[in-house]
Amino acid sequence: MKGLLMAGVVVLILGIVSFFVPFPHSEHHGIRAGDAHIGVTTEHDQRVPPALSVVLVVAGAGLMIAGRKG
Repeated sequence: MKGLLMAGVVVLILGIVSFFVPFPHSEHHGIRAGDAHIGVTTEHDQRVPPALSVVLVVAGAGLMIAGRKG
């Protein structure tokens, strides 16, 4: 049951962190013609949807409670 408690702590922390930390995302678009290459790289930060963050926090808390009772 200690494993369930530890998994709950990890999921809870990931849920809390996902509210604040954006994840970088980059894409490369381009055309190659022979030896010539023309391209553009776009970079932007994406956040996890807030609903998913709430689910992670609730699931982490549930796992912690289940691990503590056992």
